[in-house]
Amino acid sequence: MTNDNGNRVEQVTPYGNGGKTEQVRQMFDSIAPAYDFMNRAMTLGIDIWWRRLAVKRLKPLEPKAILDVATGTGDFAIQLHDSLHPSHITGIDLSQGMLDEARRKVKEKGLEGAISFEQGDCMALPMQDGTFDAVTVAFGVRNFEHLQQGYEEMARVLKPGGMLCVLELSTPRNRVIRWFYDLYALHIIPAIGGLKSGDKSAYRYLPQSIAAVPQGDDMLQLMRNAGLHDTCCKRLTLGTCTIYTAVK
Repeated sequence: MTNDNGNRVEQVTPYGNGGKTEQVRQMFDSIAPAYDFMNRAMTLGIDIWWRRLAVKRLKPLEPKAILDVATGTGDFAIQLHDSLHPSHITGIDLSQGMLDEARRKVKEKGLEGAISFEQGDCMALPMQDGTFDAVTVAFGVRNFEHLQQGYEEMARVLKPGGMLCVLELSTPRNRVIRWFYDLYALHIIPAIGGLKSGDKSAYRYLPQSIAAVPQGDDMLQLMRNAGLHDTCCKRLTLGTCTIYTAVK
């Protein structure tokens, strides 16, 4: 059931016992300098293509105001700006270390007027109801402490007719592909990630959280529970990533 799956990922934490939100904040502060390198290395650069496909889902909407939740180092926010040219993009993230990297990138590109960042928790977004034409999350919902609450908050700040677009890692269904995926995700990534970032726990948490996060219709049901409709999902790259969309 969806609620059981939601509870499973909520119980997966980077460092063991304690509140997930604070542990996730600490983890991303710890790995922020290595995050972009590891993203490219782990996905062999395919994460850039995944983001492009997600952006295409939003293009017909022509959103003017976009909220990028769990914005991290700002890659998706920058890609949304370059492709969609909205009036403004707001990125929000728990981790100050990740936001420091995001602000540096935006400053280098001269986009300070087009993209702004705030530190905050997706469980209680500091925005008014019906503020955004689109809300996006790239590789972030599995880090929410309370997944259903996070979806309800994102739905709250969407305008009527606005779209939620979630890009999340997922596990392949094919057993042969899954064997190779598990070898890579459970052994190779933690080894490389631990060496590069100095935080082995963070890269053990990654495959554990992917395995536990709701997938397919279970994820779409969370969106429907939050009052969204026209839910849709598309698996990418042998099932290792999925795009989920819904409309308010």
